[in-house]
Amino acid sequence: MRVQNIALLAVAVAAGLSLTACGSSDNSSSSGGGSSSPSATASDSSGGQGSASQGSGGTGGSTGSTGSSGRSGGTSGTVHGPTGSGRASGAGCTTAHLSFSTSGGMAEGELIVNMKNTGSANCTLHGFPGVDLKSKDGTISASRSKLAVPTVTLQPGAETRFTLHYQPNTSGGTGETFTQLVVTPPNETHSTTLNAGINVPVTDGAPGITVDPVGTGK
Repeated sequence: MRVQNIALLAVAVAAGLSLTACGSSDNSSSSGGGSSSPSATASDSSGGQGSASQGSGGTGGSTGSTGSSGRSGGTSGTVHGPTGSGRASGAGCTTAHLSFSTSGGMAEGELIVNMKNTGSANCTLHGFPGVDLKSKDGTISASRSKLAVPTVTLQPGAETRFTLHYQPNTSGGTGETFTQLVVTPPNETHSTTLNAGINVPVTDGAPGITVDPVGTGK
């Protein structure tokens, strides 16, 4: 009887051990299922990379915006060119871009001073020129007449003029002869010197020599 009980006990223990082994196998399967988590994490990481790729695309968009800004800057630069050219074409005539010559006036006691634009752009003159007359005895300056002052625009190669008025020497004496004119265009500081032969009578006061504004007379 005891032997039978021992045999039954042995069978029960064996059955218990079998059940324990099965439980251990099930736990191993569950652990194996847990090992799929790294795969899920890898998938999330891949998704993260996708987001990074989109972020890179956003950066590309920003670069495109910079390119557009660069084109806009180019357009702005193009606008400034004609503005600068306009200012240059309306600049005042300079002595360096003018050639000078003299000729007789419409009446005795008049000398015409001609000025030609030798530059490559339009220029303007407005005002009275400065005229100093030189003789062996010294220099005098012509005074201004009372004529209105026009504004003259000279195209390249075009000419304008002004008139110098003086009292011709009819006294029969030698008078005073001015051999040079020092001419300064309006609003300029540089002068040019012209040869002249203006003979006026000797007087107690200054000779009555006057100059008209540029652009008047014929």
